[in-house]
Amino acid sequence: MPPLLHIVHEDPEFVVVNKVSGMLSVPGRGPGKIDSVATRVRQMFPGCIDQPSVHRLDMDTSGLLVLARTTQAHRLLSKQFQDRQTRKRYIALLDGILHGERGTIELPFRLDIDNRPIQIYDEVHGKMGTTHWEKIAIEGHHTRVAFIPVTGRTHQLRLHAAHHKGLGLPIVGDPFYGSGTGPGQLKLHASQLTFLHPGTDQELTFLSNPIF
Repeated sequence: MPPLLHIVHEDPEFVVVNKVSGMLSVPGRGPGKIDSVATRVRQMFPGCIDQPSVHRLDMDTSGLLVLARTTQAHRLLSKQFQDRQTRKRYIALLDGILHGERGTIELPFRLDIDNRPIQIYDEVHGKMGTTHWEKIAIEGHHTRVAFIPVTGRTHQLRLHAAHHKGLGLPIVGDPFYGSGTGPGQLKLHASQLTFLHPGTDQELTFLSNPIF
């Protein structure tokens, strides 16, 4: 049975949801990939626009997503994400012991066209991704960290964690860059999201604790 969609906040202009790991943000290709956060929001809120998504989380990533209910809200929220006016914070468990305390990762990477959706390090053709990180705690053989992405590129945090030029430790349960064996295992959670209300310009911050 598909998991229920957890609504964190409901507004006439938008909704904020807490996505579970293993669920698509938007519909994928094929009849088996129709179920998604965007699909369910359209079903739950009559009058919602056909394409409510203004940003996405990887299917394996859990946490906070904001979706627009109106055309104007979609335009204004999308612009905030495009112009990097939003603030995001993620919590992750790394597979190993991280010895540093905090820092910034800057790595150029691109899509591996022969192995989609894998991203690969490429100094020549890659686009730069930037992530601030801070160690929170050592938990057995794992390290809990906070990631604050400056850019918002596909698999950015996952690659920055796993690559030897980044932290050199994959996120626990990552099926692409670590030892994960399937969807729903990745220990990466979008725990904080800040943006401006599309109708009032009031700054709003939403928080969500990971279940791991």
